[in-house]
Amino acid sequence: MSKSIFISGTGTDVGKTYVSGLIVKKLRGLGINAGYYKPALSGAEYLNDKPMPGDCFRVAERAGLEVDPDKLTSYMFRTPVSPHLAALIEGRTIEPDVISGDFAKFRKKYEYLTVEGCGGIVCPFRYDEKTVMQTDIIKLLDLDLLIVAPSGLGTINSTVITVFYAKEADLHVRGIILNKYDDNDFIHRDNKKMIEEITKVPVTAFIHANASDIDIDQELLCDLYKEDQ
Repeated sequence: MSKSIFISGTGTDVGKTYVSGLIVKKLRGLGINAGYYKPALSGAEYLNDKPMPGDCFRVAERAGLEVDPDKLTSYMFRTPVSPHLAALIEGRTIEPDVISGDFAKFRKKYEYLTVEGCGGIVCPFRYDEKTVMQTDIIKLLDLDLLIVAPSGLGTINSTVITVFYAKEADLHVRGIILNKYDDNDFIHRDNKKMIEEITKVPVTAFIHANASDIDIDQELLCDLYKEDQ
């Protein structure tokens, strides 16, 4: 039986891909068969005029995953906007069944699977005759959440709102990871304290700027992952 977790963030560019790569790297370094999957990706990068899923490439490279990055996502869009809008612009449709089918294949392949979302938690995947939000995808895959948040000024508001929104959607938040954390910054230390007190969700790890590894106990990290039913 495999275990999985969904990585979401308090917004765009808060470090979800960076943290996902460090987590998968940590697990694989412990001898665990760990993998990565991203249901949808917008803003594909180009290599030799060929679109490339940049996030997937970076995670695979950092974690040492020997797999074609193109195979790590169900939907790749060139346009750097929300998935629902990218799909509309490019004349495509995101089908939840495709995502659930690909997810099922990944969880059969890996013992621990890290699933990375798009942007912040309030992210539309479809908004046409059918509305599919990112929270619907998380529920479809029956996953718990690990939230990545910045450490500096303003993070109390964005992190608390993200956690409360997730809880209103009946999602279980397993923990919070603060990115670019500085132990010597009193604001960072207080942000950690206030986020935990207000949300009642533990900050499970800190990522220091330019860190090449995540400092987290093996048992704690593995316990964040939910066993697939």
